[in-house]
Amino acid sequence: MSALNWTNLHPNKFLLLGIPGLETIQIWISIPFCVVYILAFLGNCTLLVIIKNDSSLHEPMYLFLSMLSVADLMITTTTLPKILSLFWFKDREIYLEACLTQIFLIHSLTTMESGFFLAMAFDRYVAICNPLRHSAILTNSVIRGLGLAIVTRGVILLSPHPFMLRWLPYCKTNIIPHTYCEFMALIRLSCAQTKIHRAYSLSVAFLTAGLDFILIICSYILILRTVFRLPSKEARLKTLGTCGSHVWVIMTFYTPAFFSFLTHRFGRHIAPHVHILVANIYLLIPPMVNPIIYGVKTKRIRERFLKIFTNKIP
Repeated sequence: MSALNWTNLHPNKFLLLGIPGLETIQIWISIPFCVVYILAFLGNCTLLVIIKNDSSLHEPMYLFLSMLSVADLMITTTTLPKILSLFWFKDREIYLEACLTQIFLIHSLTTMESGFFLAMAFDRYVAICNPLRHSAILTNSVIRGLGLAIVTRGVILLSPHPFMLRWLPYCKTNIIPHTYCEFMALIRLSCAQTKIHRAYSLSVAFLTAGLDFILIICSYILILRTVFRLPSKEARLKTLGTCGSHVWVIMTFYTPAFFSFLTHRFGRHIAPHVHILVANIYLLIPPMVNPIIYGVKTKRIRERFLKIFTNKIP
């Protein structure tokens, strides 16, 4: 194969198109994107500082929440700076290695986020259904082990993605119609047979986010069964209140995630700009919303937050 053909089939850089059909207003779209990034960064950093400095919050739920905040910070930093550079400065070029790294980080970190949600659901299940053994079951060593297992799962299962994409021939174009590098976006540019690649990606998605979601639903079915057996309405409402913030962040994460995943693979009739906007919402909104929801709905975090900014004890 000649050097020219090799270069054509295996480009060393790609061009990000942005949001097809909305190129003329991308500068305006960048404003809410920038605001979301700032809020996500400040919110998650504040949450981490509060949990780290308050020993009374060194409990399983808050420790898993701090792991989620770290993942949120990493995923927004992986995507937003390049997106804003694209919108503001028309910086469309991204080298192949950077593109593959972004794909690995995005997919592995979202997989880890899903795992942390499952761990938090397990914590709620034990706290409500078996409260007397909560501290015995979720010890510090168990929490560390679960966190390590979630991170390891994300790294191992998603590591093949960049290697599968690295040697594919891209004879159609080197233009990615997206704001960031995404596995299926690159698959569509390849002129090789990609059934195995698609099957592996689909299997990983089901074994991680799909299975996590099913287990979360099962845990909440058991939680609801226990709650409705409580003798008083006040006790039922109080117990359900401890799960409220977790349910909201789960809905915020999984709703756009599943929509983005399904439209990437089956939504051929959905307008490209709708799909890409949803894909960006999936990555950007949960990291911003998570600390806000926990800050508003969790009294202990809200009190510490107010203490930081008012120098008073509420």
